[in-house]
Amino acid sequence: MYKGLIRPLLFLFDPEKVHHLVVFLVKILNRIPGIKVLLKKSLFYRDALLKTTVAGMNFENRVGMAAGFDKNADFYNDFAVFGFSFMEVGTVTPVPQPGNPKPRLFRLPKDQALINRMGFNNKGVDYAAKKLENRSKKVIIGGNIGKNTATLNEKAADDYLKCFLRLYEVVDYFAVNISCPNIKDLDKLQDQDSLSGILNRLTGARKERPAYKPIFLKISPDLTFKQLDETLALYFEAGLDGLIATNTTSDRTCLNGREAMINRIGPGGLSGSPLKQRSLEIIRYICKQSEGRIPVIGVGGIITEEDAVDMIRAGASLIQVYTGFIYNGPLIVKRMNRAIARYLSGCQENVK
Repeated sequence: MYKGLIRPLLFLFDPEKVHHLVVFLVKILNRIPGIKVLLKKSLFYRDALLKTTVAGMNFENRVGMAAGFDKNADFYNDFAVFGFSFMEVGTVTPVPQPGNPKPRLFRLPKDQALINRMGFNNKGVDYAAKKLENRSKKVIIGGNIGKNTATLNEKAADDYLKCFLRLYEVVDYFAVNISCPNIKDLDKLQDQDSLSGILNRLTGARKERPAYKPIFLKISPDLTFKQLDETLALYFEAGLDGLIATNTTSDRTCLNGREAMINRIGPGGLSGSPLKQRSLEIIRYICKQSEGRIPVIGVGGIITEEDAVDMIRAGASLIQVYTGFIYNGPLIVKRMNRAIARYLSGCQENVK
């Protein structure tokens, strides 16, 4: 029904407007008596094999919602009913900013992909923190943090620290976003000296807090293997808790032609099916080089349940979806968890 009727209708309209409409409708739906319970019963897939502990956090299943969908922590509880065990809010910045000019979100249906250049549009970290203050603890929440566009890279560490401290009491883990291609010169923060300065500020501040919150680094699919090696060395040096692989890509070579259309869309981060192979390659490399010591959240190119299993097979402990949710609808979360459970069950049988 979703692919045959709902998606074609939604895809007739501007993607950003559709996003806001869907959020509005889901919020209304959740407020109808009995609907929330019905949705949970219909859309949650439970299996003991799916439970896992990563960086000290206990997850009910392996599928989460990636950052970028709920930028301001406005509707994480509403969308948790679709079966996610964790939601990542943000990217949030110290002060509100409008992001890049519209249009800034584009569909590529033939590639099952999106191109976005949103530019960290958000209402600021104070707004997000207030929205999270009285949340239920049923779904794990990650805080994806970044810098304001106007902040010079030399001062970026201050922005990351402000977000980190403001969200510390209201999220379960952090995702440090230094790899989004939609903020001018943000990728330069992946330079080892810049990145080391940011991460050391965050881990130093964490030592002063009574409770320990895991810190994950979200990395770019456009890193070379030499840069990946440097990042892995810094991971252990800084005392991080995991990596999120990967962010969106600036690369267009993985798209199937239509050069004129791609040029017309212009710059932005590409997500969806074309990113899958590169994300898998990076996840395998991280797991091999670290001998499995680094927990990895796999994201990028996870459109189908088969893609989800491939990520777990490659070594990811958890996965996140965004574009796959848009192209395949809310039932995809249940299908992914069911497929992962079957894969894990098969692994157990093979061990026996």
